[in-house]
Amino acid sequence: MDLTGLSHLFVTVFLSGFASFTVVPSITDVTMLALCPGQDECSLAIYLTGCQQAIIGLGAMIITPVIGNLSDVYGRKELLTLPMTLSILPLVILAYSRTTSFFYAYFFIRTLTAMVGEGSINCLALAYVADKVPDGQRASAFGILAGVGSAAFVCGTLAARFLSTAATFQVAAVMSMIAAVYLRVFLKESIPNGDGLRQPMLNGTPHADLEKTTTQAFKRIPSIGDLICLMKRSRTFSQATVVSFFNGLAEGGIIASLLYFLKARFHFNKNQYADLLLICGVAGTISQLLFMPMLAPAIGEEKLLSIGLFMICSNVFLNSISWSVWVPYAATVFSIFTVFVQPSIRSIVSKQVGPTEQGKSQGCISGISSLANIVSPLIFSPLTALFLSEEAPFHFPGFSIMCIGFATMIAFIQSIMIWGIPSSHKTDNKQTTEA
Repeated sequence: MDLTGLSHLFVTVFLSGFASFTVVPSITDVTMLALCPGQDECSLAIYLTGCQQAIIGLGAMIITPVIGNLSDVYGRKELLTLPMTLSILPLVILAYSRTTSFFYAYFFIRTLTAMVGEGSINCLALAYVADKVPDGQRASAFGILAGVGSAAFVCGTLAARFLSTAATFQVAAVMSMIAAVYLRVFLKESIPNGDGLRQPMLNGTPHADLEKTTTQAFKRIPSIGDLICLMKRSRTFSQATVVSFFNGLAEGGIIASLLYFLKARFHFNKNQYADLLLICGVAGTISQLLFMPMLAPAIGEEKLLSIGLFMICSNVFLNSISWSVWVPYAATVFSIFTVFVQPSIRSIVSKQVGPTEQGKSQGCISGISSLANIVSPLIFSPLTALFLSEEAPFHFPGFSIMCIGFATMIAFIQSIMIWGIPSSHKTDNKQTTEA
């Protein structure tokens, strides 16, 4: 295991995550203030957020698998540069001003840049780790990577708790710039040039050679047929895609609904959002950095996946029936286990393909999650707006949250069927050796 290379990746992911997560507690208030000043319930904000999420999901579904596959050709570092650079732009806009006109400019630019970066940074970081870490240690390494992301979440949320709204976006913009610079200066490519890596895209490649290698690369861009081929090759991979879709459906629904639900139900503000997210982040960080590296080798990522999904179900159902302001805080105890889900899915998938297909496989799973993020706001945003309004067919403000829990339950049931299934990649290697 190349600890030096991974440490630089972890720093890059931390800095980028810090920039992204710092603005999360503030963005709901900024949106409400720009669109519906002085109100605690705003259907326009819910619909606009859901629409943005669907558009980003559509773009990410198409672009993330492409970037993942191109990283198998040009390298992880070269492709990471693009989304990390683009992520700076929307933060700079709100760092300058948060008036209605600047908010709409942010909304437009954020939508475009997130189509490239929403899933790409995580996808490429996972592929980088898979390049550096052998199969037996991969689940623990993915857990550590997720733990670094959770640590960034904690630090970013803690910073947001004590910074003003203006300073929050200014700090986020600066940290995003530092992340991009650190990436270019310190991170080393994980795929050696001798193992099939093309001439880096950002170097001075002659035009004829660049055109030739780019054409060859785009011929290898994953299509729906490639995804179907991967699913046919491995039953485990196909089951993981089903789990990933329904889990993504639930994650997208939570993003589109929960903060607005808490705003309308308990009048949450930036600081309360930050406190809630901070508790979740601390619990998740401890779990991913300490518990998952110990539990993954002992019980396997398949069981960890099921445990995590079951705990997400419990968390969501409890939030949906919140009867007091302390209930959402109490529900955060499940975060100790819910963070197992993403690293477990990614580890299971990585073991179903060879070393030259890590970018493609991770990109395909990210594409499936992005597809879920297209569907999710189309379902849950109108449902949330309806049940938070006075026109609700019956009084149950958390009804949309409960429906999100049912999507997670489907993912949990499917995850149980993955238990005990061997890695098809290992099977292929064994057959090759015997031949």
